[in-house]
Amino acid sequence: MIFLFVGQNDSHTNEMEVTMKRLFFILLFVFVASCSKGNVTTINIEMINANSESIGQIKLSEMTDGVELDIQLEGLPPGGHGIHFHEKGICEAPDFVTAGSHLNPNGNEHGLMNPEGAHLGDLTNIEADDQGKVSVQLKSNMTLNDEKNTLLPMTGTAIVIHKNPDDGISQPAGGAGERIACGIVSQGE
Repeated sequence: MIFLFVGQNDSHTNEMEVTMKRLFFILLFVFVASCSKGNVTTINIEMINANSESIGQIKLSEMTDGVELDIQLEGLPPGGHGIHFHEKGICEAPDFVTAGSHLNPNGNEHGLMNPEGAHLGDLTNIEADDQGKVSVQLKSNMTLNDEKNTLLPMTGTAIVIHKNPDDGISQPAGGAGERIACGIVSQGE
């Protein structure tokens, strides 16, 4: 913006310039603040198997309508696997029972197909190819922000992969079987 002040004294011109600069910076701040609402918060989760070996990463990205999971894994048994967010941010191999139960703060029944409502931590199954690789994106209605459905309570949470697919309805875990991989969801990294 260029302003030309004709016929005014220097004192008044300087006051106008200062006022215009302040207005410019206020508008710039408001513009930047409004743009930042769409910023994506990201957390990378290192996934380990029962031998405490890394099998890849899951990247969580905060979106306007929940959290996107970008899953890039290898070394899983070929076939379908249940995957869930669990209530504790602890992954002690080999059985990962330290991760606790499915994340379920609302006390719902298990299963995405359950008419009584699903656990908050329930996700759709993933499929490992013949080489044991998974490359897929999933969505969750969770958040990485400090809200009711956060994945980041004070103690953190975990994401657990099961040996078998989740049937989407049976209790308490959809018949998904033993826990074969785990990763801690926390802000620590």
